[in-house]
Amino acid sequence: MIASLVAVFLVIAVGQLARHFLIREDAAWQGTERITYYLLFPALLIETLAKAKLGEVPVLKVASALLVANLITGGILLALRAPMARVFAVDGPAFTSIFQGIMRWNAFVGLAMVGNLYGNLGVTLVSIAFAVLIPVLNVQSIWILRRYGHGSGGSMWRGLATNPFIVGTAIGLALNFSGITLPGPVASALDMIGRCALGVSLLLVGAGLKLGDIARPSPALAIGVAARLLFIPVVGGLAALAFGLGGAALGAVVICLAVPSASASYILARQMGGDAPLMAAILTAQTVLSFATMPLLFLVFGL
Repeated sequence: MIASLVAVFLVIAVGQLARHFLIREDAAWQGTERITYYLLFPALLIETLAKAKLGEVPVLKVASALLVANLITGGILLALRAPMARVFAVDGPAFTSIFQGIMRWNAFVGLAMVGNLYGNLGVTLVSIAFAVLIPVLNVQSIWILRRYGHGSGGSMWRGLATNPFIVGTAIGLALNFSGITLPGPVASALDMIGRCALGVSLLLVGAGLKLGDIARPSPALAIGVAARLLFIPVVGGLAALAFGLGGAALGAVVICLAVPSASASYILARQMGGDAPLMAAILTAQTVLSFATMPLLFLVFGL
C-alpha cells in the first residue's frame, strides 16, 4: 500500500525537477498534456475495460456503494458552494478544483494497490469502479468545469460526447459486453500506449506544481484534502457494509475512494479553465497525507 503511494510521489517529484532543471519551455509541457489527454488515457481505458472479468464479483453491490458515496458527497459539495464562496472566498475555478479533488480518484493507483492486496479478484473488483465511476465522474467534472470554470463555452453535451475519457470508456465496455477480442497487434499497441498514461500524467502534475502553495495552506486546499482522504471513503465504506460487502469487496470500495484524486484532474483543469495550481497542490497534499489516512481507514473497517 505505502509502496504504491511512494512511487506516485516520486514521479511527481521528478516532474517538478524536470520542469525546473531539464525542460523549462511551457510549449513542451502543453504538447505533452494534449497527447496524454487525447491519446494515452483513452488507450489505457479501452485496454483495461475490454478484458475486465465483470461476471465474477458482486457488481451491483460494489457499484451501489460507490455511487452512494459519489451522490452524497457531490450533493453536499454543491449545497456548500455558495457558503464556501462567502466565507472562504472560493471562486468558481477554485470550486472546480475542490470538486475534482474530492470526487475523482486515481484509478490506476487504486488498481495497483487493490491488485497487490487481493490479486486477480482485486483487479476485477476495481474494473467495476472503472466502469461505474469513470463515466459518472467525467460527466460531473466536465459539467462543473463548464459551469464554474473559465474555459471556453459551447455545447456541454457535445463536450461530453467527444470527451476522450468517456469515449475510451464506452469503447472498452462495448468490447467487453460484445465479447469481441481485439487482434493481438492492436491489443499490444494499446497496451504499450496506455502504459505511458499514469507516469506521464504524474510528471505533468509535478511540472505544474508550486510547492509554495502547500507551504501556505488555504481553506480550499484543506477542504479538498480532508474530504477526499477521510469523508468520502468513510461514506463509501459504510455504504458497502450496509449492502453486506466484506473482505476484498469492502477493501476495494474503501481503497478506490481513499486514494488521491486522479492525476488527470490537473490536465482537465488546465484544458477547461479550472484552478490548475490549486488542483496540483491538492493532488500532492493528498498523496503525502494518504500515507497516514489509508492505514487508518483499514484499521477502522477491519481490513
